[in-house]
Parts: sequence; structure tokens; C-alpha cells
Amino acid sequence: MGVTTVLYSAYERRLARSLDPQRLPCHVGAIVDGNRRWAKDARRDLESGYQAGAAKVDEFLDWCHELGVGTVTLWVLSTDNLQRDAGEVASIMNAVQDMVDRLAADGRWQINLLGSLDRLPVDGAARLKAAADRSVEHGAAMKVNICVGYGGRQELTDAMRSLLLEQAAAGRTLEEVAQTLEVDHIAEHLYTKGQPDPDLVIRTSGEQRLSGFLLWQSVHSEFYFCDALWPAFRRVDFLRAMRSYAARDRRFGT
Repeated sequence: MGVTTVLYSAYERRLARSLDPQRLPCHVGAIVDGNRRWAKDARRDLESGYQAGAAKVDEFLDWCHELGVGTVTLWVLSTDNLQRDAGEVASIMNAVQDMVDRLAADGRWQINLLGSLDRLPVDGAARLKAAADRSVEHGAAMKVNICVGYGGRQELTDAMRSLLLEQAAAGRTLEEVAQTLEVDHIAEHLYTKGQPDPDLVIRTSGEQRLSGFLLWQSVHSEFYFCDALWPAFRRVDFLRAMRSYAARDRRFGT
């Protein structure tokens, strides 16, 4: 074992010991960015980049589980990604499908799919739904939301459409809905209905923007931006994010 490895291991242990369990997030969101750039830097093909990114998800969930995080939301495929060429979309879908199958078989995670699944290839969407259904049977404690075919604006559009259709079915007019509409009424129609909002959102690859990730739910979230590309994201990077979160004074807009 090299000196650098030994030092990093010691640093990781020190970081982990320094964390106050009472100040850690209950819900962590992650924008898993940088798979394409990692593949390019490593002189690998795109499929290898997406597979490496999918494999990192397994590690990330283990790290969250170790710290007692109750809910994890991972953005793995956006609605914008679906506009890329067919070959790249197929590579992403293959990696995501293999990953969700693997996570469902693990038995520790309850998987929820968030997004416009009707925008995905039919066979791929069916495979993802079947894996998510299998995971529920385990009764796992930690919830894992997989955002696939997801866009923040699309989620809000779908929420409003669902709300209006529900109210129309109840015989209410648009005027009546407008007069009584409350924030909670919209929240009840989001993809994450019934779940807590994310306490911490992590984005890798050095980009410092949300790109539409959980637009509604992240209004009071803390953000952590990391330069590491997602496949190269290390446990020490994760622990630094947790340390940063634990040191913050959350004011929830006050």
C-alpha cells in the first residue's frame, strides 16, 4: 500500500469521526455529472463512461447508508439528455437499466423512479419499472429515487396537469381552483409527493448550477459543488460534502 493511500485512508477516518450524526442530512440529492468528460479524459468510449458512473452509484449509496441517510435522489438521465443521438441515449439507458437491476437485487434500497417514463424507450421503461417493483418487496428502509427522463420544468408541468385534471374530475371550475389553490396542493402532485425535501444537493464535475434538478423541492436545500467528475468522486469527497453541510447554519429562508 502506497504512502498516498495510507494518508488518504487516515484522512477519511478522521473526517468520518469528526461528523456529528445529529447534524447530517436526512435526504441527499446528487446531480451525477461528468461521465462523458471522464470517458474522454480516460480515453475510453462513452459506454464505459456511463457504466463507470453507474458503478459509482453503488458506492455512493453505501456511503450514505453508513451515515444513516434515509433518502437519496440521483439524477441519472435528464429530458435534455434524451435529445442526444440515439447511440448515446442507448448507452445511457443500458447503464441505467443494469444499475437499477443491480440495486433492486441488493435488497437494501427501495427504488422509486422519478420522471417522464413515457419519454423513454418502451422496453427500457418496462425493465426499470419491473426492477423498482421488485425492490419494494424487500421492505428496505432507505429510499432511493432514480431521476430518469427527468426535468424540473417537466415535473412542475406534470404536477399542474395532474392537479387540474383531479379538480376537473371533482366538478370544480378553473375559477374555483384558482381561488383555493395552496402551495401544498401543488406539492401533493410532484413526483416526490410524500417524501421530505432534500437537505443537501451535491453536484459533481465543477459545474455550479442546478440545471432544473428538483426545482420546487430544493428551495431550502444546501448545495455542495465538487470539481471531481462523477466516476472519480471519492469517499473523501463525499465526507467533505457532509462536513460542509454539518458546519452550516440552516435558516430556511428566514
